[in-house]
Amino acid sequence: MKSWRLSLPPLRRKLAFPVTSLQLCLLGLVGGLIAAILIILFRLTIIGIQSFYLAHSDDFTTLLAGERALLPLIAAVFISLLGLIIGLKHYRLGIPFVIHRIKLKYGMMPLPNTIHQFFGGIAALAAGFSVGREGPSVHLGAFGASSLGSYLRLPYNSIRILAGCGIAAGISASFNTPLAAVIFVMEVVLREYRIHVFVPIMLASMIGAVATRTVFGVGNELSSIAMISLSNWHLPYLALCGVAMGVVATFFNKSLMRTMRTFQHWHLGFRLLLAASVTVGIGYLVPQALGAETGAIHYAVTVPDELLLLFAIFLAKIILTVAALGLGIPGGIVGPVFGIGIVMGTLLAFVPSIFLGNHSVAGSYAVLGMAGMMAATLHAPLAALVAVTELAANPELVVPAMLVITTSYVTAVQFFHTKSIFLQQLDFMQLPYKLSPADDVLQKVGVLAMLQQDYQILENPSDAQIIQTLDSLTPQQQLLIKSSYAVDQHYELASYDLTMSMSDQSMLKFIPVAAISHQATMAEVFAELGEQREGAVLIYDDEHADQPLGLVSWEQVRTLLMRQNNLL
Repeated sequence: MKSWRLSLPPLRRKLAFPVTSLQLCLLGLVGGLIAAILIILFRLTIIGIQSFYLAHSDDFTTLLAGERALLPLIAAVFISLLGLIIGLKHYRLGIPFVIHRIKLKYGMMPLPNTIHQFFGGIAALAAGFSVGREGPSVHLGAFGASSLGSYLRLPYNSIRILAGCGIAAGISASFNTPLAAVIFVMEVVLREYRIHVFVPIMLASMIGAVATRTVFGVGNELSSIAMISLSNWHLPYLALCGVAMGVVATFFNKSLMRTMRTFQHWHLGFRLLLAASVTVGIGYLVPQALGAETGAIHYAVTVPDELLLLFAIFLAKIILTVAALGLGIPGGIVGPVFGIGIVMGTLLAFVPSIFLGNHSVAGSYAVLGMAGMMAATLHAPLAALVAVTELAANPELVVPAMLVITTSYVTAVQFFHTKSIFLQQLDFMQLPYKLSPADDVLQKVGVLAMLQQDYQILENPSDAQIIQTLDSLTPQQQLLIKSSYAVDQHYELASYDLTMSMSDQSMLKFIPVAAISHQATMAEVFAELGEQREGAVLIYDDEHADQPLGLVSWEQVRTLLMRQNNLL
């Protein structure tokens, strides 16, 4: 134990640099494994609960109407009581909240929100609400991996990367799509591509896939869909399909945000009961639309020729998802979007099926529909393309997928000026997610990477002692004055005031020195010194607050900003 403790300080300093390191890769693997275990436990709990009343997981058609009505109401009451018991002041969960925490809090997730996300997500998915499991997966993954970094008191810049590792592992463990998970994190959550970030996230996603395949096998929700290659004559029609998906995605996003704004002043308990009531009513008419994406996928596969049933599932799925997510049911949006897209793609396959005389292309169109809806709704075209490639395991669909994804995304952005649904939700919740250019650069470098230890400390000295010491220092050295009081002590940085003459008694200048944790990044230094544009901060180890580790000066902040293109 002692040697393990002694090895942490050099490890922390190594992780403060924005470079690829073996240590960060190993921590990414461990953080990814923790996240994967949480997601597997989450999934197994849902499956275990549903096994008491469902013949097949996520298939609510076998339940009696009364039982289907009771489940959402029980879940809504449970989620409301859970929020009251935990004492949440703000109901903020899922991917939008994680994006906010990644940008502003280095990915560290509050424990109460995480507990509510875990148990509330289980209740919502087990009861048949039209929400996805990736929302809780992202939240839980970020919590699990960032908690490892917080426990080890690692620099915040490395904790942020660990949170990304947990998110990737969570998505990979949830959908068995390791590469799409990596792209989703880089494209949607972190919104940047850096090699020192990419490598540990890739390893974490890999360990998430290994863990989920060990428990659930190598298959995925699309393994039951029969897909064939599409000839080039499908491409013009697929471009029109992409346009249609862009229109539907825009309608879906606007409906969801309109629902959130309309009912934002309602008490959470009333909103959840309203969501349960809508789920009960629609579920009574179209039970095939209940649950996450699995039920919709099943019926799109088994009855591709039943146009009226598929259209009913399509409309019901949109209504159920908008009601559940818009009214505050804890869950994700990606799963329902998958289901909506697959059903829509199956519907659009009717036109070519008329000319072919069979429904052989329905499976391929279903997968392309999923990709188009994901790209236009989430504004994640690359993640959508990679998800199709992984889930379909058919490289022949890459070119058609590119066409559908491009046309759906451009339709939503160019003609309807829609933003990503996650960014719209962040704006609605008034959660900041953008960093200034300076903070964006400085957050990537920990203070331990810039630590200066070439300084002297004088305790309660006279002016003569200060002047004598200043005269003996080299240009690189700095002088700290330690002032002791009855209940407190503080430091000041001493230097000559060049605006005064050497004969002036006030030629000495003293600048208060703030104390900052060794976990901080250069962004926190900038926040302390940005207004005065001079001085320095002392860096402390939280376990030894009476022993400063070193100094970080304003000149180092300025130099780092000027060299950002070379450093990062």
